[in-house]
Amino acid sequence: MHIFTQEPEEYREYSWNRLPEIVPSIVFKTRVRDEALEGSNPYRWQDVNSYEIFGNKKVLLFSLPGAFTPTCDTMQLPRFEELAEEFYAQGFDDIYCISVNDSFVMNKWAESQNLEHVKVLPDGSAAFTNAMQMDVQKDNLGFGVRSWRYAIVVENGTITHWFLEDGKEHDAEEDPYEYTNPEFILDVI
Repeated sequence: MHIFTQEPEEYREYSWNRLPEIVPSIVFKTRVRDEALEGSNPYRWQDVNSYEIFGNKKVLLFSLPGAFTPTCDTMQLPRFEELAEEFYAQGFDDIYCISVNDSFVMNKWAESQNLEHVKVLPDGSAAFTNAMQMDVQKDNLGFGVRSWRYAIVVENGTITHWFLEDGKEHDAEEDPYEYTNPEFILDVI
């Protein structure tokens, strides 16, 4: 497994437990469009498990603090969408953006971004984020529990690459965005 960050190895060992090498088994609560439903909100609940997302595929998953937040909304998500074809050319089957937001918010965000390639994945109760050991408090911004910014390459459920932003801590003053930008990831893989 490859880990990309500038923090020294001894700091990584001290500040985190051993990072997962396999994606956790989680059930995501998603909302999917269903044309059979009438009304202005034709969506239904659909549970999707980790295996459906990561099994027998090569997937890039990137996580960010929140939908509609400045860096996430204006740089990170749009840039992954713009460069999606380059990831597909590298053998990726899917690109997912995950955030500690509910499915209603994530779907509206995807709609506002006119996404065609990147799929959004809601982690409303932070179950996946907690299992990945990437949960941080952002009470200093009024957010509560959120995800630290990271990206992973997953091949059939196994994490082959971790991309972590430096400075992971609760109520971090900084919101770094260097190792999880799509250009950096493309250069590495």
